[in-house]
Order: sequence, then C-alpha cells, then structure tokens
Amino acid sequence: MSSRARRKQIWCVQPLTPLMEGPDFNMQNQEGSKKESSWEFIREWFRVQKSVPGSNNFSMSVYGNNISLAKRQDLRLLLGVLGCPLAPIPISNHPISHLHFKNIPITSAANYIIQQYLAATGCSKKHNSAKNMYTSGVVKMIRCETEVSSGKSVRTLGSRSGENGCFVLWQMSPGMWSLELAVGGNKVLAGSDGKIVWRHTPWLGTHAAKGPQRPLRRIIQGLDPKSTARLFAKAECLGEKRIGEDDCFVLKVAADRDAVIERNEGSAEVIRHVLYGYFSQKSGLLIYMEDSHLTRVQSPDDTVYWETTIGSTIGDYLDVDGVLIAHQGRTIATVFRFGETTIQHSRTRMEEEWRIHDVVFNVPGLSMDSFIPPADIFDAENANTISP
Repeated sequence: MSSRARRKQIWCVQPLTPLMEGPDFNMQNQEGSKKESSWEFIREWFRVQKSVPGSNNFSMSVYGNNISLAKRQDLRLLLGVLGCPLAPIPISNHPISHLHFKNIPITSAANYIIQQYLAATGCSKKHNSAKNMYTSGVVKMIRCETEVSSGKSVRTLGSRSGENGCFVLWQMSPGMWSLELAVGGNKVLAGSDGKIVWRHTPWLGTHAAKGPQRPLRRIIQGLDPKSTARLFAKAECLGEKRIGEDDCFVLKVAADRDAVIERNEGSAEVIRHVLYGYFSQKSGLLIYMEDSHLTRVQSPDDTVYWETTIGSTIGDYLDVDGVLIAHQGRTIATVFRFGETTIQHSRTRMEEEWRIHDVVFNVPGLSMDSFIPPADIFDAENANTISP
C-alpha cells in the first residue's frame, strides 16, 4: 500500500487565477493564448447559443461538423461543475458535543441528528480513529439537454451522452486531501494542505480557491462520516421531508456573508451558497444531499444570474473496518441562467454516477508531504498574482 502513497506529479507553471466554482466555458485551447475571466467565456458561449437557429443537435449547432471539439467542450462543462466542487463552509475542528435523548428542543435537534448519524455509521466508537484514508472508484458523467426559453417557446438542444472515468482520493486530517479524476482522456487534479485549496485542469492550469478553506464535496457525501458530522455541527434543522421511501430530517448549513464576499471574482459576485443534508429517520444515515450556489455577473448589457444546483442520492453503505461508508451514488446537477431585464433563460442538466471500489484506512507512508500544493501556487504568491 505504501507504493500507492508515492505519487509522482508533473506540473506545468501557468498563471494562477482564482478558482471559479461552476461551469467553465474556456474556449481557448492554444498554448500561450490570452486567458480571460471564466465568466466572460460563459457569456460568449451563450451568445453563440442564442444566435443559433432552431436545432435538435446542440453540439453540431455550436461547433459545426467538428463533433470531437464539441464533445471536448461538453466534457469540460461536466468536469467544471461535477469534477471537484467544494462545500459552502469550512469543517469545524471542535469536537461534537453529546446530547441526551430527552427534552431536545427543535433548535438543538440538529445536534441530536448528528449524534444519531455518528452512531449509525460506527464513528461514535472510540477505536474508530483513522489517521488517513485512501479511496478509489469509477464514475460515469452524462451530458444532458439544455432547455432555452424565450418566454413564448422552449427549445431543447443537445443529446444525452456519457463518458466513463475513475478517481483516486487521499485524505488526512485535519483538512488535507488530494483528488485525481480522469474522465474521457482529461485529468482533473485538486487538493488541500489544510490551508490552500487548489485545482489543476489541462485547459486552465492551476487555480486557488478564494475564501475560507472548505472541504471537497465528494468527501462529505458518505465517504467520511466524521467530516460530514463536523460540517453539520452548527446546522439548522428545517424539519422533515420524504425522500423516496424514507422519511428524513433536513439539516441546513450556509456560507455567511463575509465568507461569500471573499469568493467574488471580478464582475462575478457570489450571492449565496447553501447545503442541505437529508438524514433517514429509520437508519440515521445521510441518504441525500443538495447544495445551491447563486452567482450574479454584471455586464454592460444585462445582469445575469447563474444558479448551480447539485443533488446527490447516497446509498449502498458497506462496513469498512467498523465504519459504514457509502459505496454508490448518483448526482444530478442543473445550471440555470436568467437575467434581470430579459425574459430569456436556459437550464442545462447533467449527471454523474459513481461507485467506490476500494477504501483503506491508515495507509502506511502517507504523510503531510503528500498534500503539498503545486510549486506554481507559491511562485504566484511570491509574484503577488493571487487576488487579495
């Protein structure tokens, strides 16, 4: 297992820009080309889309007969939204207090629900204290249709197509993780050393996340129950809701205003980012998770809003060294675009199916050095190229 921990990564030094959470429509694919704001590419992408006459084939409409280019851009959209999204808030480092079963007011219900979740997953036992974790699995990312409404009619563009891939995730407390995701010939690398969260894609280079240090969404969707519990440690209990055949308690966490402001990028202003966890009343396990991320982008012509909603069904919990780990799930994401002055809006839908193949705790040889960020992040810091 120690051989797995020794990973060799080759990094290309590229300009460091803030990590944008949401779709990337970076059409620049030539080395040395000027890199503009990600949101500027989004606006350009939709300008092209609006100028296209009615068509049932979105890829052919935008890119003509170059189907391979169309698939590549569609895959970049998938990886930009579903590849390595972050949770809205940092994970609390404080221990979760134990509550009694009697006379729990609704304001303290979230703490009670989290204690039940820890007990259901086996994490409340003292001997379950892993120092690190290795996870590998497979994914299938599916690009679905885009609906464009002009107020009088609705056009459906594109067709359903998928790409298979795999991922490897390493984690070490507190807040250190490293993800390698390969889908359709593209590799996305992301990680955190507990202080800096970064991402690397072949088409955008290395990016640093702005704002407070936040966990990878994949970690809290059933892979690490303790991290999930810490994330919801100060959650608000919204009551009950039925998900499928399960009655669930609903917990909510949201980024505060100061943290949201730190994540602004140029003309793009983050309005809110909230996360909802649905915990089964019968099993105590987390079975569904949904987060919503709203961004406002100012332009000379109009103010455009982008709302990205990601909902994940979580299941197939299996025992790994006394801890129940979710081994299968399905995620559906939608990117909804609308303006303040226009009635036209669009909605793009995409999916991801994932399955865990291997989970190993306490990997020999894994250390803090395994999570050191790429060298170009520090080069950019020394050159003062990171936005304050």
